[in-house]
Amino acid sequence: MSARRTWPIAAALLALSLTACNPSAAPTDDKPAASGTSAAPAPGAPEGGDGLTLPDAVKLLPVGVEKRDGYKRDSFKHWVDADGDSCNTRQEVLIAEAIKAPEQGARCALSGGEWLSYYDEVTVTDAGKLDIDHVVPLAEAWDSGASEWDADRRMRYANDLDAERSLVAVTARTNRQKGDKDPSDWLPPAASAQCTYGADWVSTKLRWKLEADEKEIAALEKLAADCADTPVVYEVAP
Repeated sequence: MSARRTWPIAAALLALSLTACNPSAAPTDDKPAASGTSAAPAPGAPEGGDGLTLPDAVKLLPVGVEKRDGYKRDSFKHWVDADGDSCNTRQEVLIAEAIKAPEQGARCALSGGEWLSYYDEVTVTDAGKLDIDHVVPLAEAWDSGASEWDADRRMRYANDLDAERSLVAVTARTNRQKGDKDPSDWLPPAASAQCTYGADWVSTKLRWKLEADEKEIAALEKLAADCADTPVVYEVAP
């Protein structure tokens, strides 16, 4: 199992972000060497962020025009077992984010356990009812710059366990309601989750130097105004 993602860290970030929210005002959706090309960062954008607030982080997003041409979901290979421990990316996230640890059987089969889906504040005791959500969906990533990457970099994006908040375990219902929508069309149904979601979205885009279109930026700016103290932490992906 990957040692980088741990629930206490994710929970601490979540708790800090939720404290900063203003729910009543929030709107109502083997690591190989880097190769290929990616979208250019905004002028002056740092190579990592620590101590940023959500409004400041939104300003760092590169602005572009999104293009869906040529997108296929299988352009992003997932779920893989990058460290060869028999647990694939989906299982790694479930183990890391469990609030009650599941039992691990042969080939990392999971049983028991308990999870909190922060999108809708639902507690789940059956892993089969959870999806692992790419906070920035694969189609959105393609539109925003990943279409220019090679297959290896897209695989690393789709299985990004080196960032605490790129992948999250949430109820299948909320993940499928979200689909490939960006924050201008969908935010989590739990108002208390929206500041955290905005920070997760922006940190993922900055990590991978993905662009945002004008409608998306406007929605994020509106959200950030109600989440002024929400922290955004990221490291640029290699």
